[in-house]
Amino acid sequence: MAEHEHGSMDCSEQQKMFDGFMSFTTKSTIVIIVALVLMAIFAT
Repeated sequence: MAEHEHGSMDCSEQQKMFDGFMSFTTKSTIVIIVALVLMAIFAT
């Protein structure tokens, strides 16, 4: 069985994907919060 060296795997693609996911999640959360605040302000 091949020896595994901790920290030797190239994880740049996973890091880019995670960064994109976190960016999308953050922006989506901000949009939802703004929409809820606007709905609360302009509720009749």
